[in-house]
Amino acid sequence: MGFTLTSKILRRSSSEGKNDEMVIPRGHFAVYVGESQIKKRFVVPISYLNHTCVKELLRQAGEEFGFDYPMGGVTILCSEETFMNLTSQLSDL
Repeated sequence: MGFTLTSKILRRSSSEGKNDEMVIPRGHFAVYVGESQIKKRFVVPISYLNHTCVKELLRQAGEEFGFDYPMGGVTILCSEETFMNLTSQLSDL
């Protein structure tokens, strides 16, 4: 499963998906988002790392998980809806 919010900003893909969905485009990074055991994978632009709110989410993830991420990648503990709202606001900047 995958969808694109905008062509260049936010992509979500299933970790059970095809190999082409697991590819991270140049200039992007992947994070796993969710408050339950089931997390969604998002691919977002590296430029988001410049924003204070993203830095704070990553700091909290570091406090929670250290370098041991259960999904094999950075895991952010917030709701999928909250993360999508945040990234939508960042794409408008």
